[in-house]
Amino acid sequence: MVLGCILTGLMSQACGSVAENELGRLRVQGQEIVNDQGPFLIKSIGTGNWMIQEGYMMQSTDAEIGTHTQFRTKLEQEIGEEQTTEFYQDWLDNHMTKTDLDSMKTWGFNAIRPALHYKWFTLPIQDEPVSGQHTWMNTGFEKLDELMGWAAANQMYVMFDMHGAPGGQGKNSNINDYDETLPSLFEDEANKDKLETLWIKLAQRYKDNPWFGGYDLINEPNWRLGDSGNENGCGTENNDELWDLHLRLTKSIRQIDPNNIIYISGNCWGNNYNSFETHPLSSYDDNTVITFHKYWNQNDQESIQWAVDMREQYNRPLWMSESGENSNQWFADAIHLFESNNIGWSWWPVKKSRTNNIYKVTTPESYYQLLQAWENGEPLSADQTYFAVMEYSKAHRQENTTVAPDVIYALLNNEDPTATKAYRFHRVNEWIPFVDYDLGRDGYAYEDRLSQNIHDEQGQWKVWNEGRKYRNDGVDIGGSAGGYYVSWTEPGEWLQYTIQVPVAREFKLEIETKGAASMLRMEINDEMNSAEIAINTGSENSPSEWATTTINGIELSTGEHKIRFHIQMGAPDLRAFRLVSHLN
Repeated sequence: MVLGCILTGLMSQACGSVAENELGRLRVQGQEIVNDQGPFLIKSIGTGNWMIQEGYMMQSTDAEIGTHTQFRTKLEQEIGEEQTTEFYQDWLDNHMTKTDLDSMKTWGFNAIRPALHYKWFTLPIQDEPVSGQHTWMNTGFEKLDELMGWAAANQMYVMFDMHGAPGGQGKNSNINDYDETLPSLFEDEANKDKLETLWIKLAQRYKDNPWFGGYDLINEPNWRLGDSGNENGCGTENNDELWDLHLRLTKSIRQIDPNNIIYISGNCWGNNYNSFETHPLSSYDDNTVITFHKYWNQNDQESIQWAVDMREQYNRPLWMSESGENSNQWFADAIHLFESNNIGWSWWPVKKSRTNNIYKVTTPESYYQLLQAWENGEPLSADQTYFAVMEYSKAHRQENTTVAPDVIYALLNNEDPTATKAYRFHRVNEWIPFVDYDLGRDGYAYEDRLSQNIHDEQGQWKVWNEGRKYRNDGVDIGGSAGGYYVSWTEPGEWLQYTIQVPVAREFKLEIETKGAASMLRMEINDEMNSAEIAINTGSENSPSEWATTTINGIELSTGEHKIRFHIQMGAPDLRAFRLVSHLN
């Protein structure tokens, strides 16, 4: 056994001891991250708004509450400090637990990247009782102690991500809690000093923990440095101030911890490395990794070649330390691109109220009412507000979320891009919802007109699932829980289902649809049925009613069958189908 953390000042040694790491500590070896077993490809997940609440994940931006501090301040105004503290304690205790990490390990993740907000560890500079000194709080350290223990039990590495640095590291305040009325990280030496001192404290506490994966020093800097570029640092030509800060943090950490990896990030949300050549990596540290982030662009070699070239130039590994917020098709293509270039990755975030995360959160109606009240400027009572936020907190507990097998499959099954897998176990003689088509990519498990969000030159967003419900593929899904159906269909699109047939027989096919006149064609094991299926639309006066179409004479042998339904004409809504044995 080895100590998982060490006593530092007023902090208690809550983390105790952890299991010895038989895999070995992560470290840099040339252009690869390795452990004692050899090259190690990071497959990580980010904790999202567990320790830093972003407005879009809290769904509060329409109420002009976009940052972590704005949300907390709003609660303190409406329910008081005591109940606000109770909410945040419940949030921290239950949003991320050992059960979450147990599941992540089972699915195939080998690391976790907790997004940290400095306010859980120390006070803002303007709130310090003595200017220039640092008040330390146990809350953040104790949560990390727990996380390190859960990770150790699952043999997962933990990379600390400074998501909200003192003062905020970018104009994109939603993600880093920047307050435009106060000096940013880049505008006040006291903020830089606090960040440096916080990293020193974290290094003192976790440097000897064998599952600690390293220091992600500053998440997504996005600040106009010097006299060029936009306000988010895109196009900034001279980023020396950023590189100087990275170097300052590195030197301070290395006085305490010579062994764990340090990850550095460029400007413009992590991707602008202009002027980096004036700060060669040799002046940083041999155990340094270059990171970049990737969102909403094409998944081709050209999109990452600049980073690959940096890897060659500086002889250091790459880590794509954050991506996500797209469709399963985009996810699978991106990860295939990364892994084929020997680049590890981390996805963002683990859970929220959308379909494109491994944990889907169902937002309580009480919380929607609260948000609407805030938008309208007519606050609810203190009791109603407290009830709503506590219900929202409970909705994030793992047992209350919905696991998304389609997202997991897209992230962690990339060895064969053409592979498909049954979404559920489908049998004959029972209804199969059309929304339960096979897992896999567009062109293999389904065919849809639009299956991912690639921003065009105007930066326009594209909706891959028009209904934004149930699954995260290009297939468009309408309805509600217990009654989802495939909708917004077009000719040329198709869906595939893996079905088990216990005994060879002749079946009749029953299909439930609605909408105007349309035509389908059935394909069985790559052989197209020559007969088109004219859809029974029911009453001419009620195209919105579900109707059943029956086709006889479907012969299936014993075993597993891949069945596809091709839309030949029209745009039917598809609810369910079944293959019924005449002997049933």
